[in-house]
Amino acid sequence: MSLNCLFLTVFLFISPCLFAQQLDSNLINQQFVDRYKENGELSYTSPLSEIGAPSKYIISGKLTTTYMLLGTKNSPIAFAVIPEFTVRVRNEQSAGVRTPSFKLGGSTFIRLNKNINNYKYAELSFTHHSNGQDGEAVNANSTINTYNGNFSTNYLTTSYRFGSFSNKNQDEDYSSNNHRIGLQWNKWFAYEKALDNNYGFTRLLYNFSWRRYAFYFSEKKNGWKRKANDEPKAQKLEKEYLRFNTEISYAVNKIQNYGLIAPKKRLNAELSIHYSLPFMNNVFLMAAAGYYGEDPYNIYFNDKYAYTRFGISTGFIKYNIN
Repeated sequence: MSLNCLFLTVFLFISPCLFAQQLDSNLINQQFVDRYKENGELSYTSPLSEIGAPSKYIISGKLTTTYMLLGTKNSPIAFAVIPEFTVRVRNEQSAGVRTPSFKLGGSTFIRLNKNINNYKYAELSFTHHSNGQDGEAVNANSTINTYNGNFSTNYLTTSYRFGSFSNKNQDEDYSSNNHRIGLQWNKWFAYEKALDNNYGFTRLLYNFSWRRYAFYFSEKKNGWKRKANDEPKAQKLEKEYLRFNTEISYAVNKIQNYGLIAPKKRLNAELSIHYSLPFMNNVFLMAAAGYYGEDPYNIYFNDKYAYTRFGISTGFIKYNIN
């Protein structure tokens, strides 16, 4: 056999394998983009807002989304712009907002494996956080100016995210476990100097999210419902209907008058439950309880309190009709 024939034979043998591997990687890259979006923060609207806060509120809302600017099938790396806006309407005569929270940043995602049902990826984010005010952050009596005091900071967040999905049986409920381990660091960039020695600039992060998915079927006029064994198959909806979220962060930098073991000031923690009724689309009913050692609502960072929150939430929730 000539050398050219040998090369041709080898090429014809390995080409289908390489092509199949490329198709496999392309599909996986696209599937991971869905994971990045599903693991994003939820938006919510909450009457009475943080019940238990020193300030009383009529309603609050957080609005966030993910603009996936780079999510090509040809690359294991993706990039998104992620804005977040939070407002709390105060329970006072003018029903003022005073100091809303504005966050704008970007995240780079790097796929670390090829198993979408046991996924692993890294995330690096940069975020600017400010409240749109230009008053002095500290009052003449040395207290923090929560009326119109300036708040601004910029931070990096590095995260390792991983999760697993239970085995899918035909038309049966299944679940997923989703983890995030991260580190947030502020002091590389400009920030309001009133935060010095009083603010959690460096935080350890851990999030856990357990999610439950179900299949619903439509009999045209009867709407979506679970299918009984003796019913014929019809149009099928695959939907996430339940989510338990746990979010924990702990400040580890130097804070005046507080040692390293001081959860009263350093710990932020929240447990939330999100449930979607069968007639809802990408919306949950929400109930949350938690503790702020440092209120994340901009200039109110000195507030420490336990709270509850009720309302509705939404995000990039699995909702597929087949």
